[in-house]
Amino acid sequence: MTPYRILTLNAISPLGLDRLPASRYQVGKQFDAPDAILVRSADMHKMAMPASVRAIGRAGAGTNNIPVVELSKRGVPVFNAPGANANAVKELVLAALLMAARNLLPALAYVGALDPRAADLDKQVEDGKKQFAGIELPNRTLGVVGLGAIGSLVAGTALKLGMKVIGFDPEITVDAAWRLPASVRRANSIEELLKQSDFVSLHVPLLPATRGLLNETRIAALKPGAVLLNFARDALVEDAAVAAALTAGRIKSYMTNFPNAALLGVPGVVAFPHLGASTAEAEDNCAVMVVDQLRAYLEEGSIVNAVNFPNVEMARESPYRVAVANANVPNLLGQISTALAQAGLNIHNMVNKSRGEVAYTLVDVDSPIPAAAVDALAAIDGVLAVRLIPIKG
Repeated sequence: MTPYRILTLNAISPLGLDRLPASRYQVGKQFDAPDAILVRSADMHKMAMPASVRAIGRAGAGTNNIPVVELSKRGVPVFNAPGANANAVKELVLAALLMAARNLLPALAYVGALDPRAADLDKQVEDGKKQFAGIELPNRTLGVVGLGAIGSLVAGTALKLGMKVIGFDPEITVDAAWRLPASVRRANSIEELLKQSDFVSLHVPLLPATRGLLNETRIAALKPGAVLLNFARDALVEDAAVAAALTAGRIKSYMTNFPNAALLGVPGVVAFPHLGASTAEAEDNCAVMVVDQLRAYLEEGSIVNAVNFPNVEMARESPYRVAVANANVPNLLGQISTALAQAGLNIHNMVNKSRGEVAYTLVDVDSPIPAAAVDALAAIDGVLAVRLIPIKG
């Protein structure tokens, strides 16, 4: 069979790329008609997307750099790697929390400005340290907004440090709820969490509903002297509102992974250059996870961790398999079955699932699928994409 062509838009960890066997895959930075694309941070919104593209793999969690809505309309799943960089982000949040609690960055700046030749250097050190007195974490309250893979890890680590933890996540999944330590208290609203927390850490995706989540009103509800940590997405927080709160002395500091012109230079802002997943381990984990998902989709039609498609897996019981992506509307599954029957194909096994406006169907049949049957499926109104899954070998 013709090897799949995988276009890479960024440097992808070799540990992940090594999981693409050379006998079945060609990997490169330039292909006119790639079958799939692997990406990290490259902005794909203005990219001319080749018609050949069947899937996108994002070696990370967020997909803001990918035109997910447009790809959904073409029946193209967008895979990501949720949780693969969770430990890396958790450790960075922990580091920022400790920096804020102990005033480490202003203390370092003070020492860095000292004259090493000064005769009274020791006295300056001793006198200066008083202004950097901090607090200890036990019995302080950490509020965690978003209790997914990263939020749960942050909550668990804070508990081990002796902190009290209060969490808020109206969209928490069953799996996330199982992972969450039992001693995390659930808030009934984000306002309740903000009023009770000495530290607040954000761990929600950027969606229309979460954009500007921490606005002027909610920032005003923060406990006086609180520390706000944002290592999720920059647009979750309204910059002007947090800058005003810092200037007025209502909150102590804003620790963020997203430096921008509106915040740089504002006293109390500590910004890092997008370091959340910047560890060798996280890059490896993300690449391995998303490559495995991409392979499962290309070779078996399976979907796991696509941000725009349902999870669909079906054990292979026949060498003849077809995958159909379609709009989630009534009677399409019946039309798919009818088209296969009219082509003289007997359905051996079938699974159909939906997510939002998109549905996905895997069908195993007992005999080879002719091109005319594929054309008939593609011609059904509402069908977005049809793909024959080749026999391995």
